[in-house]
Amino acid sequence: MSPKVELTDDEWRAKLTPDEYAVLRQAGTERPFTGEYTDTKTEGVYQCRACGTELFRSTEKFESHCGWPSFFDPADSDAVILKTDDSMGMRRVEVICANCHSHLGHVFEGEGYPTPTDQRYCINSISLKLVPAQS
Repeated sequence: MSPKVELTDDEWRAKLTPDEYAVLRQAGTERPFTGEYTDTKTEGVYQCRACGTELFRSTEKFESHCGWPSFFDPADSDAVILKTDDSMGMRRVEVICANCHSHLGHVFEGEGYPTPTDQRYCINSISLKLVPAQS
């Protein structure tokens, strides 16, 4: 399935900072406990930093103490694509934005967190943009 938003590498480089590009377009990972949303409790919607698509909501965010923002479910199951990732000598499931195919993070299951789905969407802060709820 092709992304709805398709830009050349040069266009992505012009739109994103070098750090954003490294994570979103080259499947990098920010260092743990350094992202701006790791401990955020602000209510709102988390969008893809590359294209603005709504990905997660604060109501599905939980404290996993893993060093990255964690969610137990995306806002809309069609907002993300789950893809097998065999890099780094292990099998993981990569989470990418369905709209622009930018790398967001990985999803893990069966870790015992007290969440409704028993899933942990471990997402790079730099892949997200929080839009606070209107009060």
